[in-house]
Amino acid sequence: MELNIILVLLMFLSVITLILAGFPVAFTLGGTAILFVVIGIYFDVIDSDFIGLIPERIFGTMTNDVLLAVPLFIFMGVMLEKSRIAEGLLESMSKLMGRMPGGLGISVTIVGALLAASTGIVGATVVTMGLLSLPTMLKKGYSPALACGSIAASGTLGQIIPPSIVLVLLADQLSSAWQTAQLNMGNWAPEPLSVGDLFAGALIPGVTLVLMYILYQVGVAFFMPHLSPPTKQKPEEDHVSTTTLLAAFLPPILLIISVLGSIISGIATPTEAAAVGATGAILLAGYKLKPEKTTPIFAAGFSLVGLILISNLVDLRRGREAIPFTDNLGYACAIILTIFVIWGVFTAVYRAYGANILQFVMQSTTRISAMVFMILIGAAMFSLVFKGFEGDEYIHDFLSNLPGGKLSALILVMLVMFVLGFFLDFIEITFVVVPIVAPVLLMMDINPIWLGIMMAMNLQTSFLTPPFGFALFYLRGVAPPSVRTMQIYIGVMPYVMIQLIMLCILWNFPAMVTWLPSVLFK
Repeated sequence: MELNIILVLLMFLSVITLILAGFPVAFTLGGTAILFVVIGIYFDVIDSDFIGLIPERIFGTMTNDVLLAVPLFIFMGVMLEKSRIAEGLLESMSKLMGRMPGGLGISVTIVGALLAASTGIVGATVVTMGLLSLPTMLKKGYSPALACGSIAASGTLGQIIPPSIVLVLLADQLSSAWQTAQLNMGNWAPEPLSVGDLFAGALIPGVTLVLMYILYQVGVAFFMPHLSPPTKQKPEEDHVSTTTLLAAFLPPILLIISVLGSIISGIATPTEAAAVGATGAILLAGYKLKPEKTTPIFAAGFSLVGLILISNLVDLRRGREAIPFTDNLGYACAIILTIFVIWGVFTAVYRAYGANILQFVMQSTTRISAMVFMILIGAAMFSLVFKGFEGDEYIHDFLSNLPGGKLSALILVMLVMFVLGFFLDFIEITFVVVPIVAPVLLMMDINPIWLGIMMAMNLQTSFLTPPFGFALFYLRGVAPPSVRTMQIYIGVMPYVMIQLIMLCILWNFPAMVTWLPSVLFK
């Protein structure tokens, strides 16, 4: 028993030491797992047949259909980043709100929220917003601290605003933990936990957080107008037509609604919705590259919506003995609409390829997806060996016997995840920490949707907190030399306080998370 505890502690210390030393996370997790299996067999703590479980665990992970959504959402995010959607949004919002105090900062928050919901990739959003808006805000007389804080905070909204890759991965891990917890409690037919549950649960907190950001910026503009002065523009530069505004905002909003709405409404699975999002991102890129030739793009977009509706209204299966006339008519319409979609997608892909965008997007998607799945494989091996040493039982006993019970256990887990967020990306935390602690917390009668949103919000806060927050490093990399690192730290502190207030609100009013899923999926 004591040897098991020693080996479990050594596993954790080895992983943390190797990661901090700069070794790749995926190979560190997998290599440590294999090394300690050998040690366990040598000391007769683990049976040698245990090694045969590792390939089974990896195979089970790689056959998970939900995880197919990850590379599709990554493709969607990178394609939108490269198609310059943010530039049009920022330009339109700056003209619309620039003349009011704090208007440029509010514009950055709104665009950052839309971009976060479109891409779901924190690093991409922070870097894009930093490159596009920071020089303009500094030129217009904004305080460097306020400008940097607004950009970093709006960039991290991709953690909590759906559709988010963080929520997809969290839902996958929490679903397994929820099933395990329910089986341990004797419930052999538990209600499943889906990505749609977490997306619905994150919607109200995410929108509320954006409104709190805007409220803070309005307060700064009112009480300290010298920090966020109105921009001085010529009358002709200040005007923005309704057509221009709709052309900038409508495409990304429609894409978000189609992806998020199809998941929450149950029309499509997360993987199917991610495929729709990737297709929509390609069409948007084709539209932005040649806005004067939009016929195939619009035809494909409307046809895509039509296909989603037809597939849910009629039965398109052809192997039946008797097929009603309405189903035959729907099938014929689906073929026609599919031809239009292929036409538009081919046109958009050709334009993206000609502009050298497609090559970059495919390479980035492959690289990021390979990193995610390699970390997932390594984490699966690590958690299996951890359980082989009965580490999950030690964690369960430790958290269950804390003074204060459920409250103390939850606070401790949140603090550990918050600190780990300084050093590890959300992928490693989700794959390593969540499978270990989530089953224990869920056995304490904690709502899994609420727990997932609290974890996501907690990680978002740690990514903003000086001096190690990931978002701060991303912004420091693209900020001009005139902006000091301390100004970035000072600028994000009010937003960290807002995040902590939001966590306290969710803690005291869990219905903000659980109400919408209960209405939509009851």
